[in-house]
Amino acid sequence: MQYNTARELMPIREYGRGVHDMVKYLLTIEDKETRQKNAEAIIEVMAILSPQLKNIEDYQHKLWDHLYLISDYKLEVDCPYPVPTREVKQQKPAPLPYPKQKLNGTTWVSDLKNYTSRLSKKQTRKKSKGIFRYWLAL
Repeated sequence: MQYNTARELMPIREYGRGVHDMVKYLLTIEDKETRQKNAEAIIEVMAILSPQLKNIEDYQHKLWDHLYLISDYKLEVDCPYPVPTREVKQQKPAPLPYPKQKLNGTTWVSDLKNYTSRLSKKQTRKKSKGIFRYWLAL
């Protein structure tokens, strides 16, 4: 008996070990035409196993990308889409620009400052003090 913990890790677990084994077998096929037909059959199986991908605009492209990822980018078949590479997949995204303004206290403090400044413009001073006290009581 072979436990899953002793087996090789799967790059994409959603498709199960059966699809991964089919892709391993696909890598051993030497005839290019047979390999192409089997790759297309595996794509169909992958589409059946994950129907939620059909909601995505270009789900066939995603399935072909997954097939290459499962094969560790060693697969040599005619893909109807640009062939993904390991370098493109491993690129890190550009860092997000963070706001340059100084943070004064917590979020509720800045909300309170904005709220009181709007109150002082709209209402009389006496009313705004009452609303300010109510705000602090919350």
